[in-house]
Amino acid sequence: MTPESDAGDAAEGGSPAILSVGAAAIDEWYAVSNLPEPDGGAFAGEVTSAFGGVGANVAVGLDRLGRDAGLVSRVGDDEYGRRALAYLGETGVDGTHVAVGDDPHTRSLILRDPEGERAIVTAGESFRGLRLDDDALAAMADADAVFLTAYAPDRAARRALDRVESLRAGAADAGGSPPALVFDLSGSVEELIGRGTEPATIHRYLHRADLFVADGVAAPAFFGSAEAAVERIADAQRRAVPSDAGSDPETGSRSRRGPTWPRAVLTHGADGMTAVAGGEVTEFDAFDVETVDTTGAGDAFTAGLIDRWIAGRSPEASGEPDGDHDADRDGVASGVRFAAAVAAINCTSRFTQPGLPTRDEVEAFLTERGLGPDGSR
Repeated sequence: MTPESDAGDAAEGGSPAILSVGAAAIDEWYAVSNLPEPDGGAFAGEVTSAFGGVGANVAVGLDRLGRDAGLVSRVGDDEYGRRALAYLGETGVDGTHVAVGDDPHTRSLILRDPEGERAIVTAGESFRGLRLDDDALAAMADADAVFLTAYAPDRAARRALDRVESLRAGAADAGGSPPALVFDLSGSVEELIGRGTEPATIHRYLHRADLFVADGVAAPAFFGSAEAAVERIADAQRRAVPSDAGSDPETGSRSRRGPTWPRAVLTHGADGMTAVAGGEVTEFDAFDVETVDTTGAGDAFTAGLIDRWIAGRSPEASGEPDGDHDADRDGVASGVRFAAAVAAINCTSRFTQPGLPTRDEVEAFLTERGLGPDGSR
């Protein structure tokens, strides 16, 4: 944030504290008898729709946790787009920077079998047409954090990164604090071609993001294997320079908070998570719950990480954000456990956004398992 602004700006008519750049999609759900093989078929016993999209999921997840979040997106001027806008208006998410285009609205067809396995097909050009205008770029200067998904079109991803790097350079000269940068490698390389962020831009985010997140499909697809993903990410972090030492002349990376930054988490579904913090690798278990639907669990997890690691202490608390003081390994562990609780609770409900939990629900979940309300032991 700039020296003159604070976390209350959005509540006073300024920019949201966390800007999420991503789609506000409509998910069309088919509860099928089986996921069809090539040339095969299936029967849908139920067809319904829900609201989704990585960007909207993360923004709504943060809103449920009591954070001030805004969405930068583009919807279609059709029935689906109007539904998405109307729904956003019912949440606490700031939709000031959601544009309306002439293209069909982005929507996903989700086939889900009785065991919870899924296949997803996305259509609609509205989000692919996203362009970050001057107002959205200006809002980044007043934000605590900027979140991007790899589904963002490459030109938007590059422009957002250029903007944050410019803010970092200005903050270094003026002694201010630029927004944290969070990137989610949301899809495999093949899925992103011609649609999302290009590999060269993803590589830039790997070296410049404060927090880099990838799931068990996206990480091996981009890095070659899960093991290679951990090695590459750890190496990139070791080359980063803490903020009090300036920027790395080769990568331009600038860690914001000390020796366990930058940070990354690779998620493996029910098999847990791998956290890489300041180049050190730690494995974590997922919580065991009665799973109803895993769709959007990764987005819920990312919202939890942003809440604990980027936004700092809970909105009800006073004083400085504890993210500035939480650079030790206990802080890394508690943040992962808190985010894992957000994801676990989300898996116990159908669809993504209806199951995104409140802070009270997450704290109660953790307390029931013998942990502190922030995920600490």
